[in-house]
Amino acid sequence: MSATYIDPSPANFRAFKDLPRDEPIHMLNLLLYRDEAEYPEGHEHHGNGWSGRRAYEEYGKTSGPIFRRVGGDIFWRGAFQTMVTGPDDKRWHDGFVAQYPNAGAFFEMIKDPDYQQAVVNRTAALADSRLMRFAPGEAGEGF
Repeated sequence: MSATYIDPSPANFRAFKDLPRDEPIHMLNLLLYRDEAEYPEGHEHHGNGWSGRRAYEEYGKTSGPIFRRVGGDIFWRGAFQTMVTGPDDKRWHDGFVAQYPNAGAFFEMIKDPDYQQAVVNRTAALADSRLMRFAPGEAGEGF
């Protein structure tokens, strides 16, 4: 069985925090949903039969206002079709690139108490994910 990732490791999060905080960032998100969302016992959505995709939609609904308040925007979004280069057994349901005016905005979002409540939906929704930070580059011809 391959490793799965929902939250950053302490080492990866330290590396993220050590990068400059005052410049724009792009965050590549790759998402693999659970067949059925897994909410903790006692959560209002526990046992409601939601799919992982439905739980992620709830995450978007509850975290979206905070994301927009800190200046976040979706730069690109797409639905996975096939792996061209990479492990044959790896697949994703969706991917998107979120852009933030700076890393400080991302930290402001994840520290927000309402966001911390909303992220339970993300955790319940995902079987696996990847989150990667990129510095925005210039678009244009060629590679």
